[in-house]
Amino acid sequence: MTDARAEAERLLRRFASDTNLLIAGRPMRVEGSGPVADALRAMLVAMGARVAAGIPDGPPSNDSRGDDDASEIVAFDVASGAITLGGHATGHRGDAAGRLDFAAAHMPVSTAIAAEFAARGTVSGLSIGVSMTLEPKTANLALLLASAGADVAVYAHPDETDPAVAQALRDRGVPVDADPDFTPAQEREAALRFIDRGFDVLVDDGSHVTRLAHEERPDQVKRWIGATEETTSGLTPLRTMHAAGLLGTGVVAVNDAITKTGFDNRYGTGQSCVLAIADLLDAAGVSVRDQPAVVIGYGPVGVGVAAHLRALGAEVRVSEIDPARALLALHDGYEVGPADALGAGALVVSATGWRGTVGPELVDRAAAVAVAGGVPGEISWDGELGPVRDVDGGGGGAGAGATVPHVERTTTGTLILDRGGCINVTAAEGNPIEIMDLSFATQLAAIAEVVDSRPGVGVHPLSQAAVDHVAATAARVRGVTLEPRSNPASAPETDWRSPRYAAGRTHTSDNPVRTKESS
Repeated sequence: MTDARAEAERLLRRFASDTNLLIAGRPMRVEGSGPVADALRAMLVAMGARVAAGIPDGPPSNDSRGDDDASEIVAFDVASGAITLGGHATGHRGDAAGRLDFAAAHMPVSTAIAAEFAARGTVSGLSIGVSMTLEPKTANLALLLASAGADVAVYAHPDETDPAVAQALRDRGVPVDADPDFTPAQEREAALRFIDRGFDVLVDDGSHVTRLAHEERPDQVKRWIGATEETTSGLTPLRTMHAAGLLGTGVVAVNDAITKTGFDNRYGTGQSCVLAIADLLDAAGVSVRDQPAVVIGYGPVGVGVAAHLRALGAEVRVSEIDPARALLALHDGYEVGPADALGAGALVVSATGWRGTVGPELVDRAAAVAVAGGVPGEISWDGELGPVRDVDGGGGGAGAGATVPHVERTTTGTLILDRGGCINVTAAEGNPIEIMDLSFATQLAAIAEVVDSRPGVGVHPLSQAAVDHVAATAARVRGVTLEPRSNPASAPETDWRSPRYAAGRTHTSDNPVRTKESS
């Protein structure tokens, strides 16, 4: 059964690697029978795929399409190992330009929101800087803004730059300040050059450029209408800056919208990080099922990482400092305890976004260590790192005996994946396309809100109206049928101040319930 599960896992990972598409929610069919087919079906279901027998394949037809777009249905032929998307073999997205076009075809929500921009002239004539991981989805965000009339430029960190995508974007008229070969000094120069282009709106991920501009180019910050921020790790320092009176612009917190964090972290980061980890371990001759796995942090990313590790068959444990999150992990069926106690001989995945989460002692005790998302320094260790060889050429793509990219070994034998970097970005192609489609549609809505509302200095939530519009657009373009709304007058009473609501409770209070924000 172990070999069957390994083969099933490789088929699943090959689909994700070939397409960078999402598993959760996608209609899929497994053709064949036997242990591999059974294991593959179980893994797909555990990851949220809609697995059914007899769903149509090939071009849609009037009598066989049903509720699913046949062009989006994935079929696995277990006997031959073939994987098809809409009847066509996966794995042939082509060169960088082809990858951009493939991603664009699977980003209908962002495309619809951008079309609204163009019709209204929302960003026409504005200068917008995009500072994010540069891969096909980000390139399409820039292109959509440009198509809506904005003057767009892109910056990315060297470790987060796909050079072929960068050139393809330049070829389509968008300037890019990014190169994977930049030294630290050249990277800083490129970031300052990017800031000096002068923007009306900055779109940031991790708030690196926002903070650099405050330190080195305060005059540029003054000319901004505002900024948007994509991540929890980026919002935390911005809120600290605002509390200290150091923030000089309005920032819309894209990360806090449910259309971002509710999907991006749980489904996107969970899938892309875990499958990237599994790819690297497989190349090094290790399976995620060969040892227990410990997820440190049970926020939205940790929830997704734990669920996807469990789907692949890992024995998952969770370490948390927050009591409510620890209880959530317990109720999700995981053993909960200190990482130092649970991590011996385990695959340790940090999902905290805090520097120093995994220290040298835990590194030495673990079997392998990786970071899901994360910040620089989330893993720290002492001593030298040595190369790891591909055992059979089947996992890493470098060939048997070749050095496995992104995998090194400490002198105590622990595998360090990607030197503690953002595993799904530098060792893979980032979050799945449909997930980033929803996140970038939310980004577009935040840009519109910055332009329309001209927010004051501070960190502001994206309005509920904007979030609802993105969600409704996504449901419409993805063919989700919603329950018709009932008469608002007959809706259940949820106002705690209502006498009828209070009368049904055994205890009431003069004070509203206070809740603790969860990042």
